[in-house]
Amino acid sequence: MTIQLTIDLPEDAFSFLRTSPTEFVGELRLAAAVKWYELGMISQSKASELAGVSRQKFLVALNRFKVSPFQVTPEEIAKEAVDA
Repeated sequence: MTIQLTIDLPEDAFSFLRTSPTEFVGELRLAAAVKWYELGMISQSKASELAGVSRQKFLVALNRFKVSPFQVTPEEIAKEAVDA
């Protein structure tokens, strides 16, 4: 099941990214999924599903957006090393 949303955008919104409306929507979905993943709100699996891409393509997108694919902080890794 899918839900269709309507978003009001300025007339020149598609020229921002120099894309068609379809490509713009795909990029918007991907950007939202990357940000929500970065904030720890959703998993990689759910993010790739939301973005409508494979998990591999989502990992490539994380690199493009300069977002780490790891949800563990350096501090958490250091604590685990000390506790081990």
